Amino acid sequence: MHTGDGGDAELERILDGIGPRLRGLRRDRGLTLEALAATTGISISTLSRVESGLRRPTLDLLIPLARAHRVALDQLVAAPASGDPRVHLRPLRKERGSVLVPLTQYPGRVQVFKQVLAPRPPEPVTHEGYEWLYVLAGRLRLILGARDFTLRPGEVAEFDTTEPHWFGPADANAVEILHLFGPRGDQPVVRAGPATTDPAPSD
Repeated sequence: MHTGDGGDAELERILDGIGPRLRGLRRDRGLTLEALAATTGISISTLSRVESGLRRPTLDLLIPLARAHRVALDQLVAAPASGDPRVHLRPLRKERGSVLVPLTQYPGRVQVFKQVLAPRPPEPVTHEGYEWLYVLAGRLRLILGARDFTLRPGEVAEFDTTEPHWFGPADANAVEILHLFGPRGDQPVVRAGPATTDPAPSD
C-alpha cells in the first residue's frame, strides 16, 4: 500500500534515528561492541554498521538489542505515543563519564535531574539560579566559596548559585544525586521541618 511522500519521510526519519539511539544506549551502559556482540550473538561488524546507519535494523536485530539494553522495542524505534502513560527517560552522557537524566521538562521553572557524577577536579563556577542537591548513593563533595562539605546518602544541600560553587564525588567513586535547579526567586520551599542555617553538615 502506498503511504505517500509524508509517510515515507516519517519512516525514513524513524529508521535514521535508530542507529544513534542504539549507540547512545550502549555507551550509557559502558558497553563495548565486543561485549554487546557476546551478549546478543550479533557480529561486531553488524552492530557497528547498524549504529552508524550503514545498515537498516530489522526485527531479528532489534529484539535481542532491546533485551540486552533492557528497554521496550518502541523505545528503540521511537514509535509515536499511543496513550502509553509511562515516562520514557532519556539519559544524556556528559563529559568524563557522567550521566544526566532530565526528570522534568518545564521551561523557566524548577528543573529536576538525576545525575551520576564521575570523579573530576574541582572547578568552581557562578551563575544565576538556585540549586538543591539530595545524595542517593556515594559521597558528594560540595564547595561553596571558602567552605567545603561532604554529604552522604540521605543528606541535602541548597544554595544560591551566584556564590562560587562546585560539587562532585568526594572520593574515587561515582556519586548519584537528585539535582533541582531553578531561576532566582523560583526555588523549592520547605513547608515543614527544622530551620537550618548551613547548606549541609561539614565533614
